[in-house]
Amino acid sequence: MEVCRQINEVREFVKEQKREGQEVGFVPTMGYLHQGHLSLMKEARKDNDIVVVSIFVNPTQFEPDEDYEEYPRDLERDLKLAAEVGVDLVFAPEVEEVYSTQSLTTVQVADLSDRLCGESRPNHFTGVCTIVSKLFNIVGPDRAYFGQKDAQQVLIIKRLVKDLNFEIEIVTVPIAREKDGLAISSRNKYLNESEREAALVLYNSLQLAKKLIIAGEKNAEIIKTKIVERIKGEPLAELDYVEIVDQNTLASLSEVKNKVLIALAVYIGQTRLIDNIMLEVETEC
Repeated sequence: MEVCRQINEVREFVKEQKREGQEVGFVPTMGYLHQGHLSLMKEARKDNDIVVVSIFVNPTQFEPDEDYEEYPRDLERDLKLAAEVGVDLVFAPEVEEVYSTQSLTTVQVADLSDRLCGESRPNHFTGVCTIVSKLFNIVGPDRAYFGQKDAQQVLIIKRLVKDLNFEIEIVTVPIAREKDGLAISSRNKYLNESEREAALVLYNSLQLAKKLIIAGEKNAEIIKTKIVERIKGEPLAELDYVEIVDQNTLASLSEVKNKVLIALAVYIGQTRLIDNIMLEVETEC
């Protein structure tokens, strides 16, 4: 496995592979790899001749009061894990390699970025779209892999690729979960034992919503109220948002029907966690 720190090294590697007719899969990450990341890499390994992974904690997607400096980093551990799943190249640049001090350009997907997480993190998706555009331009993959845990991000990246005419297939991989249902996240590292137990309220509240829908409840406000009640019943949890929206537009739904995304963000202590479920609900004739 090769490890590159410079943009030109990555470009030369990928150009050489493509000259030989190889297809390239790409997994962008912020490192501190976990089973969710590795599941993306394994999917990329199945689909492509070459797998490239980026490890870069992107400063522009953090709000001023967020955890950029504290975000977990362990490159040596990450490289070992990436090698074990068959990654061919890891791009692990310094910030100065990616962002010029004179850079004036950002990338934004309007409307979709203003909803859900975008309401409490107004700069986040501009940072995401800018770094993903830069990485796509650097790597030039045939396919790129993203996890469904960040459902809004996946939708935004798909729209970015469509609007900017990137010739890249976006592959979405299901949420990786612990045995008890907690969505795997690098930020789970921040949780102490009692907070780790409390964090199950995200998954459990989503399962409650799913049961209500299966039982025939279609009123989105009633379902949201039940979710909120469940979360407020956990003393260590503070709700950021819960929304029931259309999977393709993120528009709020009053009635649960067709392709539905139920997404939420919750603070457990000081740690902000997200989770979601996607459902396809048949409408009555």
